[in-house]
Amino acid sequence: MNSQWLTYAWVLLQVIIGYHLVFPLVVLALYKLKQKNTQRTVSKSEADYAIIVTAYEQTQSLPAVVESLLRLKYTNYLIYIVADKCDVSNLHFADERVIIMRPPETLGSNTRSHFYAINRFKRDHERLTIIDSDNLVEPNYLLELNKCFDSGYEAVQGIRKAKNIDTTFACLDAARDIYYHFYDGQLLFGAGSSATLAGSGMAFSTRLYKDCLGQLDITGAGFDKVLQAEIVQRDVRIAFTEEAVVYDEKTSHSTQLVKQRARWINTWFRYFGFGFTILFKGIKSLNWNQFLFGLVLLRPPLFIFLILSFICAIADIWISSTMSIVWAVGFGLFAAGFLIALMRSETDKRIYSSLVSIPRFMFLQVLSLVKAKKANQLSVATTHVYVKTMEELKGGIK
Repeated sequence: MNSQWLTYAWVLLQVIIGYHLVFPLVVLALYKLKQKNTQRTVSKSEADYAIIVTAYEQTQSLPAVVESLLRLKYTNYLIYIVADKCDVSNLHFADERVIIMRPPETLGSNTRSHFYAINRFKRDHERLTIIDSDNLVEPNYLLELNKCFDSGYEAVQGIRKAKNIDTTFACLDAARDIYYHFYDGQLLFGAGSSATLAGSGMAFSTRLYKDCLGQLDITGAGFDKVLQAEIVQRDVRIAFTEEAVVYDEKTSHSTQLVKQRARWINTWFRYFGFGFTILFKGIKSLNWNQFLFGLVLLRPPLFIFLILSFICAIADIWISSTMSIVWAVGFGLFAAGFLIALMRSETDKRIYSSLVSIPRFMFLQVLSLVKAKKANQLSVATTHVYVKTMEELKGGIK
């Protein structure tokens, strides 16, 4: 009897781990079933936007960020730069739409920076969008966000494309982003749930943002995880648009990668419990948005469930040859799903070439896992070593 229960437990454990391999293709199937050719509403009026740019210690990329924002094909917006723990003596912008804010005390938190700006808005902005200090935006960024807002959504995630793919690590980081934007953004939203938030390139009605985070003091990485949970628990869907493009700096070096991933892994362990809350709430209320989104939040980072799956597959060589075959099929389906994401996006050939270095990339993330517990003590923000302008970016896109 004990042996039988051990067998059941082993099978259950493998199902819990292994379903993550095929879940992306399940989302793809759901997307295909629900896919509709809907025309989004386009309003002729310009909603009033606050563009919040947060910087921590580093300001060298801000001139390029502001330059891209001032090129927006839009007139009704103000740019709020919250320069936390920064030397702003060399920051000078002639355009009156740019407001530089230097908090007298270190905030050390994204949401504290956001609310520092919100509480000092020059006017009552209808919407706000959050941009990182290393981002560049396409000129039609706000226009594309408007299409979602004008269709009735209060929260929108745009797409973050790679600003740099000059190293193998940057290419693999970009491949990861393509995968998540495809499945956790485009397909998850298209399947009737909500897109996950990516930390920047996202926009909200000011009222919703304040309602969700106004009473919370979030420190460390992961404010976007708390924010998306608060939004979906209110049964508000987060829209996704691949037309609102933000260019994001990818990690180029191993040290940079380990520190960044340590913070992200720390974030997952801190907040994955939201998945249970939202999942059970969705089951109780028969809410598809919450049910599917809860399942996604419970998924570990890619490298964790891949390593666990590999361990199970190796163990089954001695335990069950049938399960070994099942694992082989599962890995094949996951690889197919990953390639589908790359092929359905405008993926640079350098990214395909970098895939052979995935084992090294995963090894560095294992190192990040070791450091995850103290991640927020090691670093608050990712340090970038080179700043591209929009002209350099466009010149590098073939």
